[in-house]
Amino acid sequence: MRLTLEKKRMLEVKEIDVFYGVIKAIDSLSINVNFGETVAIIGANGAGKTTLLKTISGLLRPTSGDILFEGKSIKRMRPDAIVKMGIVMVPEGRKVFPYLTVKENLDLGAYQTSDKKLRSELMELVLSTFPRLKERLKQPAGTLSGGEQQMLAIGRALMSSPRLLLLDEPSMGLSPIVTREIFALIKKIGTERKISMLLVEQNAHFALEVSKRVYVLENGRLFMEGPSKDLKNDPKILKAYLGL
Repeated sequence: MRLTLEKKRMLEVKEIDVFYGVIKAIDSLSINVNFGETVAIIGANGAGKTTLLKTISGLLRPTSGDILFEGKSIKRMRPDAIVKMGIVMVPEGRKVFPYLTVKENLDLGAYQTSDKKLRSELMELVLSTFPRLKERLKQPAGTLSGGEQQMLAIGRALMSSPRLLLLDEPSMGLSPIVTREIFALIKKIGTERKISMLLVEQNAHFALEVSKRVYVLENGRLFMEGPSKDLKNDPKILKAYLGL
């Protein structure tokens, strides 16, 4: 049983501590993501959600604990090496290159891929997932709407042929209607493309809708975890995060 469980796990974060200077941002935190699974991380501002993603992607180093990707420790690896392994992050605030065209932004996502056939297949995947980008390939990214820029940021990440997609606050700054559209596309990527995802999101309603499991963080610690369908009806979640 143990072997079967470990084989299913793509990412394992084991009791990590992370500091900003003398401030402890993450305290003995453990989470995991299985192959083909979408997992949500929710919590208030300052709970450690973005810090967790930055630590997984190599931008921050844990002072203790370990991070395993398919059984291999990545806690001391450089961010570019982690991307090569298939862990790709869509940062908070989108961060597209505003003066480059949509196509140039997408091409940058595939900068590590020299195989022209694969690059072409990835571009086809992105444009079929986000048809609005196909209409704007020659348009400067800075002229896109907020929702279109979020599509571009996710599309650029998909151009890296990710195995694990880290999504940091994809609804930030978007209207409810556009947020609903973005999350529908995120759900499509998970169900149709079978890409594993770790989703950090303050909009708990949408996060619980698209994920299979959820971890709730408070002050850098694990407060609660479980299947998303169960936590949607938990009184503590309803009161603290869904306003009910």
